[in-house]
This record gives sequence, C-alpha cells and structure tokens, in this order.
Amino acid sequence: MGGSSHNRLLKILHIDPERHWGGGEAQVLGLLSYLACKGHRNDLLTHPNGKLWERCRELGFKTLPLSTRNDLDLRPVWRLRRLIYREGYDIVHLHTKRAHVLSIWLPRSRSGPKYVVTRRMDYPELRNRFTRFLYNRCVHGVIAISQPIVKLLVDAGVDHARIRLIHSGIDVARFRPGGGRLRDRLSVIGCVAVLQERKGHRFLLEAVALLKARGVKLRCLLAGEGPERQALEELTARLGLEREVNFLGFVADTPAFLAGIDIFVLPSLYEGLGVAALEAMAAGKPVVASRAGGLVEAICDGITGLLVPPGDGPALGEAVARLVENHALALALGQRAALRVREDFTLEQMAARNEDYYYELLGSGA
Repeated sequence: MGGSSHNRLLKILHIDPERHWGGGEAQVLGLLSYLACKGHRNDLLTHPNGKLWERCRELGFKTLPLSTRNDLDLRPVWRLRRLIYREGYDIVHLHTKRAHVLSIWLPRSRSGPKYVVTRRMDYPELRNRFTRFLYNRCVHGVIAISQPIVKLLVDAGVDHARIRLIHSGIDVARFRPGGGRLRDRLSVIGCVAVLQERKGHRFLLEAVALLKARGVKLRCLLAGEGPERQALEELTARLGLEREVNFLGFVADTPAFLAGIDIFVLPSLYEGLGVAALEAMAAGKPVVASRAGGLVEAICDGITGLLVPPGDGPALGEAVARLVENHALALALGQRAALRVREDFTLEQMAARNEDYYYELLGSGA
C-alpha cells in the first residue's frame, strides 16, 4: 500500500503538548511535512514555547497553543472538544502519552473522527482497567514504533488487533556516509541524547574511565541538555575525565556533529526505537548501543552495530575498544548500517504507513 493511491484528502488534527525537542517531535514534523505535500490539511496543537511550535510556524502549518501540566490536567478539554466539533476532522492523532489521556474526554459519534495514538517509549505499562479502557475503548488505533512496544502493550491488556507497528524514520538526505576510518592517534566517540537517567550516560562515562585506565586514548562528546547534566558533570570530575569528556549542550546541526566523530554510542536503559542511532547509522558511523527496547530492531548485532547489556559500563567499554582496535570492522559496520537505514527506516516510509493506517481506520468503520 502507498499513500499516493488514495484519492480522498483528509483533515487531520495533531496533538503534541510537549515543550522539549527530541526524536518524537522530529517525527511529528516529518509526518506533517509529508502529509502536507500529499495535499492533506494538518492542524497542530502544541506547546507555544516549544521547538515544534517554532518549526511548524516557520513552515506555515496552522499551529494552535496547547500546554498541559500533567496527565490529570483537564483545562484544555473543553476548548479541544469545541475545536473538534467545529472543524470536523477525519483523524485526531495524539502523539505523546500526555496527549493520549486527553482522548478519554473527546467527542465520539459515528460520523466523528478516528482517534489514533502513537506510543514511542518502552517504559512498562501498568496492566489495569485504566490502560485497557484508554487503549481499547477511547481510541481506534495505537501505533507502536517497535516490536518491544507492541509486546508491552499486549502484555498490559491492549487488544493486539488495535496495534499497528510503524517504525520511526529519518530524513536520510541530511546524512552523508563518511569515510568511516578511525583517527590514528585519538578516537572520538559521541552521543546525542537528552541528559536523562533513562539514557544511561553514567555507564558511558564509566566505560571511558575504564578505557583510559587501559591506555586507550579517547575523546567523548556528549550532545544534549537535560536534568542530569550537573550530576553527570560532577561524575566526570570524580572519574578524572575533564580532558576526555566535553558537554556540548543542545546541538542543532546533528549531521555536522556526526561527521566529527568516529563511533556513536547510545547506552540507553529504555528506548522506543532509537532515532539518534538511526541518524548515526545513516551517517555511516559504527554504533555501540545497549540491548534496550527497539534498539534491538534498529541494530543487527555484529552486522550493523554492536549491542551490549543495558547498564553495563565494562561491556560498553569492551565494545568501543573492539572498534578502536579494528578499523576494518568499524568501517564495515558503518557501511552496512547506512544501507540498512536507507532500506528500512526512512521518514517517507514512516509517514506513508501512517497515512495508509488513517485510511484503513476510516474505511473499516472501527
């Protein structure tokens, strides 16, 4: 199936109330851009101080303000209900967990919109009546971005028939596979991720310290901001890594960052799929990542990257050392990774599958 085979143009409301900018918001932006090119009307409700708001306004999408304090914040509900009644949307797509809960209060009728949610994170879902009510009764379809997320939803009592697996994708045109040869004297490893505990940065710092003790010369570049920055900087000092580790803060030009490193490392404890890893793969970089969540789908261990147990600094260090010492392996992993992303994880593939799913839900009378 392909989105271009459908003739009816759709009216779609997208809801993403988060303020931060990350892989999920980039996916929403890519989806909006694809659907707009196909002629669909897209309205977006998002945080007025967030990056997604800024980017979508620049691109001319109709963007309306929406912010929620937590999952129990019902302030936006009545305005949202009026908007849905007035505009007559075909699809309402809720892109974050906080947005999912809003679906409980939204209007339903035979002629009303189909409600779709996307689940991106692989944190555990409680198996209780609320979870079953939310995903089996309040929405018509659930998009999971990886097979582990499908499993955790099913384990929590969500009807498998309501779940559609649609992998995240990236704009591969932004990334040009590099030479792939590690530097002769100093290898540069890098990570792009929000500085949160679930990303496992402390295990990367532990790995760098272990490699330094073995005489392996490394420079480690950490791109991203987040609540764990001060704690990670303090850990860096305690480990004596001030010369080896640099905190770069938010990096807007990811392709340029990736062009300047030799090995990409993503030591996540939880990960929906790992868009940052996909981007590094598209840039032809060998990737070392934890065997967490959807990373096991994105990366084929020993073929397009190396996987290690999550939360295991020594194993992370051994995998990095293996690539530092074996340039041919690093080059081969990077080349195969770039090919895999272009075959299976493009932004256009992701967006077209979302579009197909919209039409399927509208046609099924779900």
